[in-house]
Amino acid sequence: MPKGSESESRKLLGRLRDTLAEEGAGQERLDRITTIIADSMGTDVCSIYLFRDAETLELCATEGLNKEAVHQTRMRVGEGLVGRVARSRNPVNAPDAPSARGFRFMPETGEEIFSSFLGLPIQRLGETLGVLVVQSKESRLYTDDEVYALEVVAMVLAEMTELGAFQDEGAAMGARHTQQALFRGGVAQEGAAEGHVYLHEPRVVVTNPIADDPHVERKRLEDAMSTLRGTVDEMLGAMGKKADKEQVKVLEAYRMFANSRSWVRRMQENIGLGLSAEAAVEKEQSATRARMESVPDAYLRERLHDLDDLSNRLLRLLTGQGKDTGAEMPDNPILVAKNIGPGELLDYGKKLKGIVLEEGSVGSHAAIVARAWAIPLVINAKRILTEALNGDHILVDGDQGVVHLRPEDSVAAAFRDKIAMQTQAQERYASIREKPATSLDGQTITLNMNAGLMADLPSLVGSGAEGVGLFRTELQFLTRARVPRRSELASIYGSVMDAAKGKPVVFRTLDIGSDKVLPYMKPTEEPNPAMGWRAIRVGLDKKGVMRMQLQALIRAANGRPLAIMFPFVAQFDEFRDARQHLLDELEREKKMGHVMPSDVKIGAMLETPSLAFAPQQFFEMADFISIGGNDLKQFFFAADRENERVRKRYDTLNVSFLSFLGQIVARCNDTNTPVSFCGEDAGRPIEAMCFSAIGMRSLSMRPASIGPVKSLLRRTDLSEAKAVIDEASASGAQSVRGAVMDWLTGRS
Repeated sequence: MPKGSESESRKLLGRLRDTLAEEGAGQERLDRITTIIADSMGTDVCSIYLFRDAETLELCATEGLNKEAVHQTRMRVGEGLVGRVARSRNPVNAPDAPSARGFRFMPETGEEIFSSFLGLPIQRLGETLGVLVVQSKESRLYTDDEVYALEVVAMVLAEMTELGAFQDEGAAMGARHTQQALFRGGVAQEGAAEGHVYLHEPRVVVTNPIADDPHVERKRLEDAMSTLRGTVDEMLGAMGKKADKEQVKVLEAYRMFANSRSWVRRMQENIGLGLSAEAAVEKEQSATRARMESVPDAYLRERLHDLDDLSNRLLRLLTGQGKDTGAEMPDNPILVAKNIGPGELLDYGKKLKGIVLEEGSVGSHAAIVARAWAIPLVINAKRILTEALNGDHILVDGDQGVVHLRPEDSVAAAFRDKIAMQTQAQERYASIREKPATSLDGQTITLNMNAGLMADLPSLVGSGAEGVGLFRTELQFLTRARVPRRSELASIYGSVMDAAKGKPVVFRTLDIGSDKVLPYMKPTEEPNPAMGWRAIRVGLDKKGVMRMQLQALIRAANGRPLAIMFPFVAQFDEFRDARQHLLDELEREKKMGHVMPSDVKIGAMLETPSLAFAPQQFFEMADFISIGGNDLKQFFFAADRENERVRKRYDTLNVSFLSFLGQIVARCNDTNTPVSFCGEDAGRPIEAMCFSAIGMRSLSMRPASIGPVKSLLRRTDLSEAKAVIDEASASGAQSVRGAVMDWLTGRS
């Protein structure tokens, strides 16, 4: 190919387009394409390797190598120069291939006579579909212009592969988005659901990657860029003088990129080589995503993410494919998204049967809402967006963190059996809904539910919970674009009490910070946000917000009992100061003539080990204590619960942790301070039984866990369970789980 010639590049793409337009099976097309590329590039060989599975490449077409090797030659990712391209997703340009790092000789191909090698990934928006290779007998280093031209060809091949232009027999050339796929992620909310994919942001499909007239395409790009810049300017203008500085900063970065000459120039160069405007944008977007993965600096990664988002906006302008594609929500919808905020999630309502995210965390807003709705949520399901299409059959196993996309009948049948068993179990629990959680030795445990939305409250009756042990008040702040008014909060809290119909409700004051950042609050860069400025620390520093929330709670009570607890208390002074704020607000509200609560209980969440060693006065002053198990466990074991590599190493029934919980129970018993355990572990029957055995008489969990926990407690002699725990602890065992499970198995 003549060096740097736009016309030659367009000729090549034109020949490819004509070939793709001809009748013929996928194999015929692919064979013709390798011949065209080799001829246009002036090389002896052109070969196309496609993935037959996630780890294996297969030679699917070649001009210049032995034809018998097609569909016979395979290699693993990372194996040979072709595998090296697939793994690194970067070109390999070797003038003397046999001496290049990682070279693997494949005698069946007859490639021993070829010296030079140029391999490039066939990829689309970060997804590698295969590898394009050219080779020559002469030893030569391919020029930058030749590499660039072949990158354009590879990009077109990726688009056509995505559109099914090369479908034929065999795994490597099978229709995309039709084969079953398995994704492993993290558990954020347990449960199982079967349904159909509903994409939060459907993928943009480029149907015309090759264009005839570069002048027309440049004009299309110019018009779309003008619209994009205008949109960004409008967004900035609409924010006004009182706009949040961080939001302004993000939009300023958007404006900077939207006016970047180098960004536009690179896309125009792509058009000059024969691509359509949208294909040129997508080629540059793929390069941006590749850079994002290799940049270690968090700030630079975020800026590249801004550019990626702008590219999506530009693609939607060019293709006319907006976020709202008009696709109807399917039956039993399973939402699939990269990530999602609480407000967007709440817009979907409780019609969702499950959620799968490519990103996310167990403490994210989405996880909080999913738990409130008791629907399974799998997070960190990498690359599912590259595979899933609207309407695809999908199974979500929130217990194992596994997602089956387009599953085989046998997998679906086994999954339905699991759901049926869970449904039958819930029906069995309905028979004990109104009965107390009283053990065989006469110990009665109070089982409460956790909530955070009005939509949760119907579960109070259906689950058999005796009250709400934790109402998360931050969700009313997280789902709004501004600070909610005091009157709004008072109305919401009053409605919660109304819905509880006299059953007790414990309101936890605003627990923000760490992974829960308000959209209108300036985020703070902290090296370890889970141990940073959050919860009660924010409340004591932002007294106006705390005061407004406390006033709303007092007014919501309207003569009814009121229970308030402060989160993430680490030392006695924090609780004493927060408690005094509440007492001051009670006095102020009384002077203003507002109706006072009939009774006020003030408690604290014990989520840090330090509070367990607080002075005796703390336990005497607190009306109740709720052990926040999720945070307490991660601080006790120094194991971040967001980090899969460490969090699963530490067992809740570890002897050290149970012993620590026992010490807290003992200190509370000394002062007659009610103590409960709140968190995910409270809803696991074995853990709940052990907590009860060491003296806890109140547990708070998600509504769906009440039945299973109550069922086991009613069949257990807690004094016997305590003896098993004590014996296992004395034996030197690291965890009592094995001994407890053996004991339970032996009873049945």
